[in-house]
Amino acid sequence: MSLRINDVAPDFTTESTAGKISLHNWMGDHYAILFSHPKDFTPVCTTEFSAVALLAKEFVKRNTLVMGVSVDSVEEHHKWIRDIEATAGVPANFPIIDDRSLQVAKLFNMLPAEAYLADGRTPADTATVRTVFIIGPDKKIRLTMSYPMSVGRNFAEILRALDAIQITDGVPIATPANWQPGQDVIVGLSLSDEAAKARFGEIDVKLPYLRYAKAPNK
Repeated sequence: MSLRINDVAPDFTTESTAGKISLHNWMGDHYAILFSHPKDFTPVCTTEFSAVALLAKEFVKRNTLVMGVSVDSVEEHHKWIRDIEATAGVPANFPIIDDRSLQVAKLFNMLPAEAYLADGRTPADTATVRTVFIIGPDKKIRLTMSYPMSVGRNFAEILRALDAIQITDGVPIATPANWQPGQDVIVGLSLSDEAAKARFGEIDVKLPYLRYAKAPNK
C-alpha cells in the first residue's frame, strides 16, 4: 500500500555523507524534506542538488532539514558532491544517504518490494526514485511530489508548498490556488462567520463556503 498524507513517515537507519543517520532522531522537532534520486552523476539530479545547496538559508528560516536520497554509495556521493558544489558555487551541507540496499526506496513505496540493483544498471532501472516528501515535526507525511526523469524539480514550488503547510499547521485555514506567502488565506469550514471574525478579524465572503482572511502571523 502506498504512503498517504498524514501517514507516519517510515523510520530508517543508514549511512550517509554525514555519518550514520536515523530519520526520526535526525529530524528532532524540525520539518524535513526528503528528495530522492535514481543515480549519482546524472545531469538533472546534479542541477537539483545544486538548487538545494543554494537554498540552505531558506530552509533554516523555515526550521526545515533536507536530506538527499540516492541509490549509490557514500563514497560515490562524496565524489558527486564536488560536481554539485562546482555547479552551485556554494557548499552542499546536507546529508545524502546510501540507499544501495533500496531500503528507503522500498519503505517509501518508490520501488516494489522485489526490486533489486541490476549489474550495469542505468538510471532507468530506478527511475521511480524521484519523489519529494515533506514531513512534519510529528513525523507525519504532509506532501509528496513525484517527477519523471526528464523534468527537473521546481524548488520554488517546494518552498511555496512548505510555507503553505507551515502557515496552516494546526490552524483552521487553507491556502487557495496559486497562493504565495503574504496573501490572504481561506477560512476553514469548521468556523462560523462570527468565530472567524473573532479569530482572524474581518473576512471577505465570496461564497458561503469560500471566505478569505488575512494570513495569521506564525
